[in-house]
Amino acid sequence: MIGALTGRFRAAQRTVTRATLVPLLVRSGVFVAFLAAMGFAFPPAVFFARTLAALVILAAIPALAPRGVTTTLLIIAIVVAWVVVTAQVTDGIQLWRLLGLSTTLYLGHTLAALAAVLPSDAAVAPEVLARWVARAAAVVLAAAVCGVLLLSIAGIGDGQVLTVAGLAGLVVAVTVAAVLGWLVKRRT
Repeated sequence: MIGALTGRFRAAQRTVTRATLVPLLVRSGVFVAFLAAMGFAFPPAVFFARTLAALVILAAIPALAPRGVTTTLLIIAIVVAWVVVTAQVTDGIQLWRLLGLSTTLYLGHTLAALAAVLPSDAAVAPEVLARWVARAAAVVLAAAVCGVLLLSIAGIGDGQVLTVAGLAGLVVAVTVAAVLGWLVKRRT
């Protein structure tokens, strides 16, 4: 048992010492994006010392292990927490918090996807990361503009209607992810 632990420790040490700048920046971006998403999801009154430590640990999980379902589960947990907090604590949906939450969740998700396929010792030109982030920023900007325009055209401003729409969107997103996962497993 001690030999196995020593082997894992040496492997982790080798990974850390061989890590390059761009993969570290990507993983740092994942951490910051998810921590910021939790900041938008919860009002400032929720943050005290123990809660903040737990949120930092939760944000670090997809940064350290971006493969698998941890990123998806964290995104779902953040969205569900936001819906609960918005329904119970705050005075309805605030557009700036909603846009901040959706932006940081998308950036965290797309950076986690990049981190999942990028080895920690990869030699990557910084321009690759800049183009990736620029594309993600374009998607976020287009979604924010379209979302605000559609909300203003529809005249939707009632908090209850937006909460129901958010829950419906969450159900659709989880269903699509489950179907895509099933299709991928079926193919292999």
